[in-house]
Amino acid sequence: MMNKRMLLSVTALVCALTASSQGNKKEDIKAIKSMCGCYEVEFNFTETFEYAKDSAGYQKSPTKHEHALEWVELLEDTPNKLVLQHLLIVGEGPDDIVKHWRQDWVYENTELLAYDKGQTWKYKKLNAKDVKGQWTQKVYQVDDSPRYEGTATWAYTDGVTSWTNITDAPLPRREHTIRKDYNVLKRRNIHAITPYGWSHEQDNDKLVRDDSGNDVVLAQEKGLDKYKKVADSKCIIAQNWWAKNKDLWKKVRTKWQTVADRDKDIVLNAKVGNKTLYSHLFALKPDATQAEVDTIIDSFIVNK
Repeated sequence: MMNKRMLLSVTALVCALTASSQGNKKEDIKAIKSMCGCYEVEFNFTETFEYAKDSAGYQKSPTKHEHALEWVELLEDTPNKLVLQHLLIVGEGPDDIVKHWRQDWVYENTELLAYDKGQTWKYKKLNAKDVKGQWTQKVYQVDDSPRYEGTATWAYTDGVTSWTNITDAPLPRREHTIRKDYNVLKRRNIHAITPYGWSHEQDNDKLVRDDSGNDVVLAQEKGLDKYKKVADSKCIIAQNWWAKNKDLWKKVRTKWQTVADRDKDIVLNAKVGNKTLYSHLFALKPDATQAEVDTIIDSFIVNK
């Protein structure tokens, strides 16, 4: 039987661990928020190894070195959830803004949508003790449909602040228009806060996954996206664009949240009326109704 002194010691230890966890959480939030703002972005990707059976006929993806200006807007700021929207600036006019990817960070999250293949994401319930102190990064496509999700702990080692996770994902946009020989990208993501801003490093496997879930590695690639912080004024046209369009995209997020709240697998059509989902949504006017948004998204959901 535990005596009074032992009970006090255990209580003190629990309090100390709780205080440490809350301290780390504050640092985690600071790190995530530091990814907001205006950035000059450098995108770099290259295939490193290939394992195709017919190596003589194999065509590797071209090496990519691209630059862009990107605004990252903080949409939600609550103790357990932070939402960051990326806006790509491709020119100097008000029409030269592309609604880019979105990343949600959720603290001690116990529900994941794990990418399978094709247009299917599997609902997965996690044990609360396994995600203690962790943050889930939920990444969404340009139309706010699911892309990939993973959970891990922010780490503070040797002066480096980073978050590392391995998860399956669909082919990136730079690949799915030119590659049909693989269907899953196993992403090894490292987000690190740097003196110049932040970086997103990747060591990815290009997988061929069959209907039984068996994987064959076709090739591997290295990616390094560097976000260099610049004055917010350089991204003013993106900020203005978002001010005019944010209500529409809030309706889109609201609809997708109702879909996620079903706690079941999500299966989507690739196209409806020979058009992709983002084509339908991008064509909407900023004052489109919730009903218009819901109708479009519902038309893409196979397993309602």
